[in-house]
Amino acid sequence: MTKIINWRTDKIIIEDEKLSIKELVEKAVEQGISLQYALLEGADLDGSDLRNSDLEGANLRNCNLIGSNLTNCNLVGANLRNSDLDGSDLRNSDLIGADLFKAKINQDQLIDLIECLGIEITNKKENDNT
Repeated sequence: MTKIINWRTDKIIIEDEKLSIKELVEKAVEQGISLQYALLEGADLDGSDLRNSDLEGANLRNCNLIGSNLTNCNLVGANLRNSDLDGSDLRNSDLIGADLFKAKINQDQLIDLIECLGIEITNKKENDNT
């Protein structure tokens, strides 16, 4: 039986005996089911469509999220340690408080990631006239 549980409450969020974890996550997202605090550690979610999902506080540690669509996701406080985010689309996602220690991203994603974290990049150089 494949199931996703809330790691804080130990309650089942969604389950289905016929689906893989990736299919179950995508089904939950498609149906608008919140995956807040979902225990997904080590899941292979390669290429998943997770647009607009609520993954606040989710444990996504060591996940394969290569090429996944994570646009407009709520990832506040999510654990993404050691996850592979290479090529994933993070535009407009909320990553405030997310743990990205040793997460893998490529250079092209860096600007999107910085913007998601609310950091403003400027090109201004200050002249020192002293």
